[in-house]
Amino acid sequence: MTSLTLNRLERPQIEALVWHQAGGKQLPPEVVTHIVAKTDRVPLFVEELTKMILESALLREEADHYALIGTLSAVTIPATLHDSLLARLDRLPTMREVAQIGAVIGCEFAYEVLHALVTVDERTLLEGLAQLVATEPLYQRGRPPRATYIFKHALVQDAAYQSLLRRTRQQYHQQVAALLEVRFPETVATAPAMVAHHYTEAGCTAQALPLWQRALQRSANLEGIEHLTRGLAVLATLPETTDRLQHELDLHVTLGQALVATKGYASPEVERTFGRAWELCQRLGESPQRFPVLYGLWALYYVGGKHRQARDQAEQFLHLAQRQADAVSLLVAHRALGVSLCLRGEMAQSHEHFVRAVGLYDCQQHHTLAFSYGQDPGVAALAMDAFALWSLGYPDQALRRSHEACGLAENLAHPHTLVYAFWHRAMVHQYR
Repeated sequence: MTSLTLNRLERPQIEALVWHQAGGKQLPPEVVTHIVAKTDRVPLFVEELTKMILESALLREEADHYALIGTLSAVTIPATLHDSLLARLDRLPTMREVAQIGAVIGCEFAYEVLHALVTVDERTLLEGLAQLVATEPLYQRGRPPRATYIFKHALVQDAAYQSLLRRTRQQYHQQVAALLEVRFPETVATAPAMVAHHYTEAGCTAQALPLWQRALQRSANLEGIEHLTRGLAVLATLPETTDRLQHELDLHVTLGQALVATKGYASPEVERTFGRAWELCQRLGESPQRFPVLYGLWALYYVGGKHRQARDQAEQFLHLAQRQADAVSLLVAHRALGVSLCLRGEMAQSHEHFVRAVGLYDCQQHHTLAFSYGQDPGVAALAMDAFALWSLGYPDQALRRSHEACGLAENLAHPHTLVYAFWHRAMVHQYR
């Protein structure tokens, strides 16, 4: 199967496509003219409308052509491609549910997943799928029960999907997500974004969030941003309870890190996201998420060149971490304050904070921190300490520190952290 991108067709191409759909027989010129006018020369619409006319009582099949035996106005012809696709589903009523559930699963879906969700018996399902394949809303790869089905076009999937009531769609999404977690754990392990998407569309934020965090660990940032934003929109429609505010905060923190990786710390989107997250922290009180949010605000000021504000933020972070006596927060706070002091030329104090951060870091315990703080704080402390050591007159120690940072980053396999470490190592080499 080969996918081709087609632009709008010219009249000779439409005539050829209509002739092919009609099995090599000519349609009356006025019918072809009507198809050209109604379809806006869109290839898929040309196919759909031709099939609909061929299936109507408007034409009589002759040996080498079709004869017009009625008036075009006598047949209700859909005004849009979407209407045409819905009409196709209406002509296959027993398979409407199958197409709809398939559309919820995705543009491509496995027979065994569909079979576990539909209400029809297996024989009816197989017959219906064969009918959908024969009339071409779907393509088939392989044979049941190992078959995979693919919607012929995204618009076909969208028509089936949009024909469902919103509440019904949500129920199907929740069923798909639950099924994948119970019956297909390998999918959850290898494609957490897929399951997260279904929980998000179902409005199940609590189940979706940890899966999105796992997906972002696989650098699914752009997809994550889209669905996290949609999740926030869903939350905005719910009553303002403490539980809702906590879910909103969790989503903002996760969204903030995805935006950092794609747009940079100083982008307006990151500023709005962490600004709203800090508002939520203040309303919720002693939320553990306040540390990633404070860090995000510190990084925003630091990258934006607002170094006095960045230092103030880092000192506030350290004071709060010392009060909590939390090793993770102290690690991140020392790293942040070390960076701010470094940029102000206070190299000796900067080096001391980096040493403290490195001393608190444990790779086994802290290897997931990169997904809350943008990059691994242990790697970041080592990388920045190399710059501080070079500035203090220890170029060989600086080089060893930078090699140590890169080695740790390679073991962690976190792309943003790896880039951070190698960029700083390049700077050390340049300074030397």
